[in-house]
Amino acid sequence: MALLGLASVAVGGCAVKHEATDSGRPDRFAARYTAAWCSHRAGSVAGFFEDQGSLTINDGAPAQGRAAIAAAAQGFMTTFPDLVVTMDRLVANGDRWEFHWTVTGTNTGPGGTGKAVRFSGYEDWRFGPDGLIAESLGHFDAADYRRQLAEGHAPP
Repeated sequence: MALLGLASVAVGGCAVKHEATDSGRPDRFAARYTAAWCSHRAGSVAGFFEDQGSLTINDGAPAQGRAAIAAAAQGFMTTFPDLVVTMDRLVANGDRWEFHWTVTGTNTGPGGTGKAVRFSGYEDWRFGPDGLIAESLGHFDAADYRRQLAEGHAPP
């Protein structure tokens, strides 16, 4: 497995322009994907996926197609109006890439608990022939996430 040296890159509030995987530069693609999350524009996140790409979160039902992916992203953005995504690292794994991330935010969206969260996970990406994400399998510790929503993040 190759590991690209991209330790904790935080990018916020940026307009996102992308050209597939930047001619073989998945590190740049991942940095722009991170910026799309931080822009709080769900459509920008969905634009990194093929038209019929899919995003599956923790073995749930896949969000299939850009509209569904935008809705899934918007769910997190609404739940955490101050959402920040940082890219921890990017790992090559055969013909797939693992995008490791950390999310911080405060659950102040509708019905929120007001609690701060900080949780990490990764997306396992398979790219399509156009250089966009065809399939993303997202993983994070759901029990810890639920605990933090109720109790807040306890700094180490």
